[in-house]
Amino acid sequence: MSKQYDQAYFQHWYRRSDIGGPQRLARKVALAVACAEYYLERPIRSALDIGCGEGAWRAPLLKLRPKLQYLGFDSSEYAVARHGLRRNLHLAQFGDFEFLRPCAPVDLLICADVLHYVPTREFNRGLPGLAELCGGVAFLETFAREDEFEGDHAGFQPRAATWYRRQFTAQGLQAVGSHCWLSPRLSADIAALESC
Repeated sequence: MSKQYDQAYFQHWYRRSDIGGPQRLARKVALAVACAEYYLERPIRSALDIGCGEGAWRAPLLKLRPKLQYLGFDSSEYAVARHGLRRNLHLAQFGDFEFLRPCAPVDLLICADVLHYVPTREFNRGLPGLAELCGGVAFLETFAREDEFEGDHAGFQPRAATWYRRQFTAQGLQAVGSHCWLSPRLSADIAALESC
């Protein structure tokens, strides 16, 4: 039986367990926004959230940048049916980004706590689309085989950190630390010690 991202799932992991809580999420959002704005040298105007769930990043992003255009995609029919209209969430699988280009490249691309659950074949199909859709910084919060993490281990893909680094850099993304990756268009302009 495949994993169901239904109401019970979100209730368990995002309300009862609430790993880290809203303060931790706010810090992550602030980090990603600051990193993107540092490299873009201006306030961010657009964000694309792939694997957005119920759109948890939307409110803290809009709190920091009220005029931001936020667009989210998730494979959860429940999350999109319940929150889609109000939060601009749409239905898509990760692999759909092989062809799906719903917007121009964004200032901040978010794919948080998603990639380590995506099977390798689907991962390889969708990743090039993420690189193309990122015009600034991609926040790719991903856990590897070497990590001990709290949370949902069902469906975890135990891939090595070096494997992820190879996949991301093959798409032209440049690591700048703390799950942040520069888009191919920005990666040529950084100082040697800024990259990881």
